[in-house]
Amino acid sequence: MTARILVVDDIATNLRLLEAKLQAEYYEVAMAASGPAALAQAVAWSPDVILLDIMMPGMDGYEVCERLKADPRTAHIPVVMVTALVDPAERVRGLQAGADDFLSKPVDDATLFARLRALLRVKQVQDAWRVQGEAARGLGFEAPAGPSLDLRHASVLVLATDPADLAALRDALAEDGVSVQPAATPDEARALLAGGLYELAILVLPHDGGEALRLASRLRAEPATRDLPVLLVAEPAQRSLVLRGFDIGANDHVFRPIDPHELRARARNQIRRKRYQERLRDDLDRSLEAAVTDPLTGLRNRRYAMRHLEGLLRSGRAALLILDVDHFKSINDRHGHPAGDEVLRQLTRRLTDQLRAADIVSRHGGEEFLVILANEPLDYAQSVAERLRAAMAEAPFEIAGAQLPVTVSIGMVVAPAGCSPDAAIAAADEALYRAKAGGRNRVEIADPPELPRPTEAGPAA
Repeated sequence: MTARILVVDDIATNLRLLEAKLQAEYYEVAMAASGPAALAQAVAWSPDVILLDIMMPGMDGYEVCERLKADPRTAHIPVVMVTALVDPAERVRGLQAGADDFLSKPVDDATLFARLRALLRVKQVQDAWRVQGEAARGLGFEAPAGPSLDLRHASVLVLATDPADLAALRDALAEDGVSVQPAATPDEARALLAGGLYELAILVLPHDGGEALRLASRLRAEPATRDLPVLLVAEPAQRSLVLRGFDIGANDHVFRPIDPHELRARARNQIRRKRYQERLRDDLDRSLEAAVTDPLTGLRNRRYAMRHLEGLLRSGRAALLILDVDHFKSINDRHGHPAGDEVLRQLTRRLTDQLRAADIVSRHGGEEFLVILANEPLDYAQSVAERLRAAMAEAPFEIAGAQLPVTVSIGMVVAPAGCSPDAAIAAADEALYRAKAGGRNRVEIADPPELPRPTEAGPAA
């Protein structure tokens, strides 16, 4: 997965080394040699993750992290501190400042990339909600409140077979008023977590890691637990299992012997992140339902989609698909408008079945629908368009006992960052026109719209 990584270190050799490693894995990299430069770059460039050295002159990494987390423009960016310090108290201090994890110098490549993948997976989901929140604020709705910092009465499930492990975890979390529900087997843990009553799952890895890691994977695959944070407890010798855990869905870890202060700091960060995501989602659902939802299909309406597209194109590309029902007028004329409405509702279900939760699908108007894929390349967007087209044509629609064949024509474009939403829509519309003229039930791709050229006088003062 590609992403923007900001590397902060006052030593040029360290910067260049990390830059080479990250670019070899196709990450975009920016560098800053001081705390103030890092703060400015974080605002200007909006990185996906910040790798932050602790020991820097003037403003150290702890202060930089605290300032990043205090600024609404950068508070959502994961921070990984890179340090030669080995004192556990330093890790706790960094976690309390808002850091998501630590890497020890010299940086181990496998650990680095496993942590990046895990953090980016969570950030991708949060970014989707954040962009939608910005769209909501553009429509006049208030931003959701921040997550509660009070962890009293928070519930955590612990999968552990050793009573000593369970006791150590329970005693540490009790300092914050967190209640612990034990589970002795993965099946018991899975059944308990399916009820949605817990804010964190702590999985103590057995010697081979197998059943606990399999549980972590299953939690990510099930809707009820997909966003539940998972923290692993392991022996230092189980490092490879922890890295595997990150790849299949774990969010964080602690090694034995368990430092209770570090455990509490990591648990607090994970619970608060989950609360923030839930609060954002719930408040958006309540406040936007009437204002930005199409009453017939239940999809987002055109106004919301255009705001969302505008937000995406400020900093990245977006693939845009416009779908139009072929010969829709004849359906209304021959079977009546209620039948036409039912076609649109069934078409909506087929659309949403084929798309991810982070994708936006809206009713653009009449029998036209708009699909927005954030930061996806042309080949992926084209495969989605073909899949959507086939999903409509593969089976007739059942309307009042009749079998109605329904197809769609699709025009698509991948608009670059900085493109205006109107230019992107116009390009996709032109491709849709060609799809109609070419026989319908097909996908046509538009050339990306050209970005506005800067004037000779340069930007306004």
